[in-house]
Amino acid sequence: MKSLMKKIYNWFDERVKLEDLVNFMGKKYVPVHRHSVWYYFGGVTLFFFIIQVITGILLLFYYKASSDLAFESIQFIMSKVEFGWLVRSIHAWSANLFILAAFIHMFSVLFEKSYRKPREITWLTGMLMFFLGLGFGFSGYLLPWNELAFFATKVGSDIFGAIPLIGEDLKIFMRGGEDVTGATLSRMFGFHVALFPAIFSFLLVIHLLLVQRQGISQPIEMEGKELDKEKKMPFFPNFFLRDLLLWLLVLNILAILSVFFPSELGHKADPFASAPEGIKPEWYFLFMFQTLKYFPAHVWFIEGEVLGILLFGAAGILWLLIPFWDTKSSKGEKNRLVNYLGIFAVIFIIVLTILGWLL
Repeated sequence: MKSLMKKIYNWFDERVKLEDLVNFMGKKYVPVHRHSVWYYFGGVTLFFFIIQVITGILLLFYYKASSDLAFESIQFIMSKVEFGWLVRSIHAWSANLFILAAFIHMFSVLFEKSYRKPREITWLTGMLMFFLGLGFGFSGYLLPWNELAFFATKVGSDIFGAIPLIGEDLKIFMRGGEDVTGATLSRMFGFHVALFPAIFSFLLVIHLLLVQRQGISQPIEMEGKELDKEKKMPFFPNFFLRDLLLWLLVLNILAILSVFFPSELGHKADPFASAPEGIKPEWYFLFMFQTLKYFPAHVWFIEGEVLGILLFGAAGILWLLIPFWDTKSSKGEKNRLVNYLGIFAVIFIIVLTILGWLL
């Protein structure tokens, strides 16, 4: 077996110079310290995205993006296609775990100050992919064309419509018209399987190239120091194999969740029916949804909902531009303000998500 693998390796090496790639990766080192565990969540996020792509392609073989046939096609996948229910369940659970891993990766980068010079572009591409990940969730939610998804999309697009100046045009663009109809489904399908994946893949290539080019960020206290052998490990094979081991562990978790808690379909959407009680967005939008409930109808001359959307928008822009206003970290100094903001954001998201789930 070893001789066969060696022959295969030599065959590829003669044609594409694999040895050069192996030597290059072997010269890349990963810092080893008490926070090194957070380095793995970037790879975990990538793993869930790969699962999303594979299962999404399998679902596309049977899915029909039509308001007349979408629900029935999902029913067919779950009841008639062999292991179709499992593929759909894996797709749904990996979408949630993808967002969760992206959240953890984002906050770990924030607290480790890994966005500082010269990694500003790495942070920007990562944040743009995070926003696109939320876009994946929103656009894919409507595709089963069930009752919950229909009215949640209606509520979500109404919130977008409250954005000053561009809100109404944005809502019409998202819906493909004034109301949530079959045109909305077709548009969300196009976003979900074509536009968003294309942009995400482009950003992902840039992000991975920058990580390989610049290496993995070191803590501020280790910056500029020559790392001892005990405080670093080769990216290949040491870190790479540990990454693969974690992928296998999370794959087991994904399989257990998908088998024992399969994704449900519910009832087909009826645009003429009244909205059922307790309509809520997915958990990763829940903290924003719950926050908007606490705003009064009017704050001075501004509607409460509009003010909440503006505040979330401003917070998102500030978060995206952290490398450019946190100048202390760029100089190798610790900025406690960013840590406090990060801790507040984590607590805020967790508490409001729990309240939104319970209330």
